[in-house]
Amino acid sequence: MDLLFWITIGFIIIGFVVLASMKKGMESKVAFIKANMEDEESSKAKAKSVIWWIVSTTAWGIVSMILVGWCFKNYVG
Repeated sequence: MDLLFWITIGFIIIGFVVLASMKKGMESKVAFIKANMEDEESSKAKAKSVIWWIVSTTAWGIVSMILVGWCFKNYVG
């Protein structure tokens, strides 16, 4: 197998592990934000980390799709 294939598989598996490990923490931060809407300072800090988690998860998904497409192009096309 090619190095590109193993980079793709490793990137996807490591990404899933990181997402699964951070999921519970993000759920608790969202619950905290919902419960403490009047306390703006702590809610803003937690909201910022949740937003960055969503952005990084989206970026991971896009890069994963690009890598899978690149692998198919190299092996099939």
